[in-house]
Amino acid sequence: MLNTSETLNRVSESSTIKMAQLSRDLTAKGIHIISLSLGEPDFNTPQHIKDAAKQAIDSGKYDSYSPIAGYLDLRQAICEKLKRDNHLEYKPENIVVSTGAKQSLANVFLSFLNKDDEVIIPAPYWVSYPEQVKLCNAVPVYIPTTVDNEFKMTAAQLEQAITPKTKFLVYSSPSNPTGSVYTREEIGQFVQVLEKFPHVYIVSDEIYEHINYAGEHVSIAEFPSMKDRTIVVNGQAKGYAMTGWRIGYIAAPAYIAKACDKLQGQITSGANSVAQHATITALLGDQQPTRNMRDAFRKRRDLVLDLLKAIPNIKCNIPAGAFYVFPDLSAYFGKYFQGECIKDADDLALYLLHEGHVAAVSGAGFGAPECIRFSYAASEDNLREAFKRVKDALAKLS
Repeated sequence: MLNTSETLNRVSESSTIKMAQLSRDLTAKGIHIISLSLGEPDFNTPQHIKDAAKQAIDSGKYDSYSPIAGYLDLRQAICEKLKRDNHLEYKPENIVVSTGAKQSLANVFLSFLNKDDEVIIPAPYWVSYPEQVKLCNAVPVYIPTTVDNEFKMTAAQLEQAITPKTKFLVYSSPSNPTGSVYTREEIGQFVQVLEKFPHVYIVSDEIYEHINYAGEHVSIAEFPSMKDRTIVVNGQAKGYAMTGWRIGYIAAPAYIAKACDKLQGQITSGANSVAQHATITALLGDQQPTRNMRDAFRKRRDLVLDLLKAIPNIKCNIPAGAFYVFPDLSAYFGKYFQGECIKDADDLALYLLHEGHVAAVSGAGFGAPECIRFSYAASEDNLREAFKRVKDALAKLS
């Protein structure tokens, strides 16, 4: 029997994927589970994007391997989008298209991290950031935040975390799992710190850019002193309801893009050719469906916040983006159900699944073990029923 590698043994299983599988298993047994675990829009991909994919298939032009970094016309479209939406000037040589933003992140880390390099990660964080860093034998350095400060790191915390070994700061805004959005002023304060440490580069995860209720999305790459030190990561999954299409990309200095192109050429090569063609239409075509989804998510957020108010002993921020709430449920730790103690968020998430039949994700995998993440990418009826179940299940604890 083969032993798994030391590298793999350093890595934890994705808590979001694990919970999604548990809920599927229970559903297969005939139990009605309301899943609020995965970060996946419940909308269909807009029709004009689907039509572009169909045309690409019928044309016969996209039956072959795609270029490793992506088709030139798609990389040009990404440059147009970055100029239109983010006031950022890039050339196609700065763009690498990958099989989802997760691969884009892995490309960057695997291309540039060495053993014992440090990567600063504000917590709570997306579950894959530290695990990908560990895959590179590098060291995640966490900056803790709490619901009381909107889950936002401060410039002072950032400066204190930087050492000579720091290679990257990685963060998302809007954030998964908290929904927090950094303002232009807050990012400007980070820039003032980072200008003192030219050896630190920034990985700016902007995958939730279009699901933003704050009114302005700000990329740190907009600040002139940061442009050549920033890798912007984005993709189609969240804002365009294209999770299954698996298209992500980076915009970065040309030498960084070239390195990621080299790595990707030995792992997956180019991303799906038909999905790439459809992405051109997504980026440059009608943006109203994306705005409609954002507005629907905002309405659901407000509904969920009202539903949470009816549940005692919960602390929750008001998320300004993404489609999650991330309440602090630690008041329920140490309580019992039928003689079993709910010790932590892992226990509580499993309790809500088995007793309440609601799938949510423990905050432990996000670096916030006092919280649980609920996705509100679900119908309003399902959300009302889900949080009724949560309320009823929590009331059974004593």
